Amino acid sequence: MGNFLLLLQNENMKIYRRIRTWVMLGLIVAIPALFAVLVKVSVTDDPGAWDMFSNITIIYMLVSVFASVIFADIVASEFGWGTIKLLLIRPWKRSKILLSKLLAGILFSLISTILFLAVDFILSFALFHGRSVNEYPADYTAFSYAMEQMLYQYVDLLVICVIAFMLSTLFRSSGISIGLSIFILFARNIFQALLNPELYPWAKYVLFTNMDLSQYMMGGGQAGMTMGFSITMLAVYVLVFLAISWVVFMKRDVAA
Repeated sequence: MGNFLLLLQNENMKIYRRIRTWVMLGLIVAIPALFAVLVKVSVTDDPGAWDMFSNITIIYMLVSVFASVIFADIVASEFGWGTIKLLLIRPWKRSKILLSKLLAGILFSLISTILFLAVDFILSFALFHGRSVNEYPADYTAFSYAMEQMLYQYVDLLVICVIAFMLSTLFRSSGISIGLSIFILFARNIFQALLNPELYPWAKYVLFTNMDLSQYMMGGGQAGMTMGFSITMLAVYVLVFLAISWVVFMKRDVAA
């Protein structure tokens, strides 16, 4: 266990020693702050704190992009730099190396999300004191509604990151892995719009149709889909993606 923690520490050091990582974390603070200040100086009616919190949450897409970049690069970069050989000659099994990279990526996504939430709360409640005009479904308070939405957005982020992680194990090039991950991140909404389960019954088994869990906050999903069904489908896809990552990494030839 101690050896694995050292391996996990090593993977985290690789992430946080790069200037790129700190630029990303800085932008997670700076962009919401800029957005909030622009709203503050441009509107005449001061919006409510929870209303502004919901508006700033739209920028959470930024966290998804940065986390996808980390996941898409975390394995492929080892091959690109040629450091994978140095990593594998150490007394660590490939499966533990891959697991440590996955956990390091998840830790980055958690840190980024917590940082974003903290900045969102501080900006919303420090700068805006107007009356809230948002209406929430029954049994929801402003806080519980916002937190549940963020939870579903984080699940969406994790699924995209697992795809990026798989791509990182499939390709030796970080550029290809990152490019494909970002494409999937932005194109998934197009797929969701095109693959309507009401028109195509088979579409409810497609990954992208099940990723937006927030659709169930207002009631039932499309074509009789339920929260449990979507969670099950997401779990199956995630396990398949991780299995592909594991098989490819275990069999990957590093001699070239």
